[in-house]
Formats: sequence, structure tokens, C-alpha cells
Amino acid sequence: MNREPARLALSLLTRLPVRVATPVDERDQGRSVAWYPAVGLLIGLLLWGLASLLASAPAWPVAVLVLAVWVGLTGALHLDGLADSADAWLGGYGDRVRTLAIMKDPYCGPAGVVAVVLVLLAKAAALAVLIPVAPLALLVAPVLGRAACAGLFLALPYVREQGLGSGAARHPARRAVSLAMVAAALLAVLLGQWLVVLVAGAMFAAAVALMRRRLGGFTGDTAGALVETVEALVLLVAALML
Repeated sequence: MNREPARLALSLLTRLPVRVATPVDERDQGRSVAWYPAVGLLIGLLLWGLASLLASAPAWPVAVLVLAVWVGLTGALHLDGLADSADAWLGGYGDRVRTLAIMKDPYCGPAGVVAVVLVLLAKAAALAVLIPVAPLALLVAPVLGRAACAGLFLALPYVREQGLGSGAARHPARRAVSLAMVAAALLAVLLGQWLVVLVAGAMFAAAVALMRRRLGGFTGDTAGALVETVEALVLLVAALML
């Protein structure tokens, strides 16, 4: 069994120590996309385990600690994409070339800062509500966020010739990715979070339409922004359902 796609997905989406073969095979990169939801499940299990260990502690400190570990596990990769996308969407003035250029700028503008702060606040507030009574929601949010990211490879072209997702976009494992997305949705339903599946699906559809209109495709930054947005919405909806 070829385990390289799974290792590639882990090395890209987390900061867990994973050894991957070099040079990287683009076909393995394409196959790795189907593992994105599984990586989300691993992240969710680690967060759920931490929350369970701290179940008797006050809710808000636990929520902040869990969120800090969450950011650390991903290396703030998706938050960086969220910040870049927010800056580019506002500063690009509807122009595709300008929008893409701003995304490559390493500096973070006010729109990016505000977007990151709002998403982190939303997650922390939702976690403070969910962890004491419904900690299994911690499994659902990372899975659906990365399922949405994987879905971008089926729905849109990758607009940068040289980027983190360029190799995977040239060799997408469409059937495997589709099955992984269905499995992610079924997991959420089995855990009693059917409404968040609808919300995540609506967010995915809206994001695809927006990216198609503005960019004609997606980038690594917009994929990261989608992960963060879906995760925050899933947690908020799960908290409100209580």
C-alpha cells in the first residue's frame, strides 16, 4: 500500500513530524488531497482528547488552550491564507491581477488582522460553550473544513502555476476525493451534527462561486481561508444548536 499520499497530507496540513520522500511525486500529491478530511479527523481527535483531559477545568481557559493547540498543530497555515485573502479581496478592488498580487505580499494589512481576530474569537466563544457539553463537535469542524478544501480541487482550477497545490491540481484523484467528502459528511451526521453539514455545504458553494467570479479558480490562500471559515461556522452553528 502506498502511504506516501497520507504522509504528504500530514506534512502539508500539520506540523506533526512526518518524513516524506523527495523529490515529491505529483501524482502522490494529487492522491494526498483525498486524505485531507482524515488529517482533519486526526486533529479533531487530538483536540477532543485534550478537552476531555481538562473537562473539569473552567470553560474559557480550556477553550483558549484548545484553540492555541489547534493553531499550533496547523502552524497557523490556514490563518495565514485567511489574512492574505481578506487583504486581497478588499484591496484588489475586483481586479483579478491585483487580487493575486496582494495575496503574494508577505505583509498583513488591517483587513487580514480583523479577519483572523474575528475567526479566532468565534472559535474560542463556540469552544467555551461546546467543550463542557458537546466536545464531539471538535471532531466535526476540522474534518468538514478540510473536506471543503479538498472539494476545491474538484470544483475549480488552481490559478498559480507554482504553488503548494499546483502539483495536486494537475493530478486530482477525483473519485477518492469525492468519497472522502461523502465520508466526512456522514461522520458529522452520525455524530448528530446534520445541520452543520448543510451550513458547510452552503459556505463551500458560496466560496466556489466567489472564487470563480473573482479569480477564475482558487489559490492556496483562498483554500486556507475556506478551511478557517468553515471551521468557525461549524463550531458556531453547533454551539447555537445547543
